[in-house]
Amino acid sequence: MGKLKLKYLWIIMKSTIVTYFFLLLVNGALAQVSYSGNVLDANDKNYVEGVLVEVLGKEDSDSTNVRGYFNVQAQAGDTLRITYPGFIEQNLVLSSERFLQVQIQDRARLLPTFEVKAEPYSFRFKDGKLVLVDPNEESSPSNRGQVTAGYRDSPEGGIAIAGAISYFTKKSRNAREYAKKLEYLKRREGYLQVVDSDSVKTILKGDYNLANEEWDPLIIKFNQMHAHHEFLDWSRERVYARLKEFIEWEKDWSN
Repeated sequence: MGKLKLKYLWIIMKSTIVTYFFLLLVNGALAQVSYSGNVLDANDKNYVEGVLVEVLGKEDSDSTNVRGYFNVQAQAGDTLRITYPGFIEQNLVLSSERFLQVQIQDRARLLPTFEVKAEPYSFRFKDGKLVLVDPNEESSPSNRGQVTAGYRDSPEGGIAIAGAISYFTKKSRNAREYAKKLEYLKRREGYLQVVDSDSVKTILKGDYNLANEEWDPLIIKFNQMHAHHEFLDWSRERVYARLKEFIEWEKDWSN
């Protein structure tokens, strides 16, 4: 009789342990949520296709599409590893924010740009690539801004730098113009995080039962109504709330 009781007790304990671990697994699975977003080139703000987005320590991963969009299953505290050939690898610790705008830096863009001229050809080294310069684009025989193979008046060999002061002055001016463009884009970052996000688009289309062909005209009209300020210095939350109000107003008006 004692052995029978022990057997039943063992069966109950075994069932309890199995149930406990099963619930742990279920809770772990339920804790996984969808994290999605877009990956952009940090320099020109264009989408980057084919970027590998991995959840470290887990099997889930995704590659970005033509709009730089990705979607993975993870949870707050997990780390995303973002890699793309020629770009600086980036690790991103996830928080409660589930819609991400990730910018990655091209290694080659950190390298200097210069030209090498060795008659009869000229080559340009830019963004990590050495390309043949089209002779038709050279409007004058000036050597300013070039690194020339050979002394200026001799074909024997060596290196000569021509017009360094004017060349670097032009580079400085271009750098200032580019900095202004980056500052403008930075001030519109909240707007871009909403309008360029496939995640936001999918959610709003579902919430308001919008067809694909309705989305672009709505966004164009939304932009036109706010053209006087262009959403400069608006937060993502403010743009998102205004866009929802606009869609609700448009839906009510059309009905």
